[in-house]
Amino acid sequence: MAYIKTRQEINLILQGGKKMGKILEDLGKLAKPGISAYELDLISEKMIIASGGVPAFKGYQGRKSDPPFPSTTCMSVNEELVHGVARKNLILKEGDIFSLDIGMEYPVNKKNKSGYFTDTAITLIVGDKKPIPEVEKLLRVTKEALEVGIKAAVPGAPVSAIGKAIEQYVNSQGKYGIVRDLVGHGVGHAVHEDPRVPNYYDKRLDHFILKPGMVIAIEPMISLGGYEIVTADDGWTISMADSSLCAHFEHTLVITEKGNKVATRRPSEK
Repeated sequence: MAYIKTRQEINLILQGGKKMGKILEDLGKLAKPGISAYELDLISEKMIIASGGVPAFKGYQGRKSDPPFPSTTCMSVNEELVHGVARKNLILKEGDIFSLDIGMEYPVNKKNKSGYFTDTAITLIVGDKKPIPEVEKLLRVTKEALEVGIKAAVPGAPVSAIGKAIEQYVNSQGKYGIVRDLVGHGVGHAVHEDPRVPNYYDKRLDHFILKPGMVIAIEPMISLGGYEIVTADDGWTISMADSSLCAHFEHTLVITEKGNKVATRRPSEK
């Protein structure tokens, strides 16, 4: 099956994922008030190329009718959830909720693109001022929901167990919107593969069993309001329909014989 990776492929995914984690952490440190998303995007592309890869998102089309994604990194602020285009007029301000979602194909030679894909994201508060408590909690809950999902991703468990664990945890923390129209996914040979990995319980995935060699991206997307989303006129930027603040965290992980290994851990993470 295409979603089962060989040992050699997994080794390259782990190598690329480690590089991605470092790139994302370094990029996050540069997200200061006054810098534009466009400037950060140029830096992110240089980082990816210097590491021996190429951007996974730039030029990406989900469907042939979609416009090619114009930037290397998805950069979204405040009520923007995901797929934000890194535009010049997006200047970061003190207190902005800023989401960085980045993907890479690695390794790549110039004659033949033969790399493997990893995908990872963080959300942070721009600047040094302490955020208001509900925003601070939103980011904490979303990040912890990712860890809960990772713990549920073990061989022999159904894919539905991941979403069930995330949904139960988020609901236990208060009133939050768990986005339903966007989900995690398989990854490795392509940016998006089977299976779908929702952040809520989907009984249709009870019979899709996690097996060693599968590589998936888990990505909770949580808001302070509802779960409905809308797409901007640029064809890409997705925001909360009720303009509520939101957060997004993501890791790529490999299912192993005994559990899983997170490929995209950042250096500062345990």
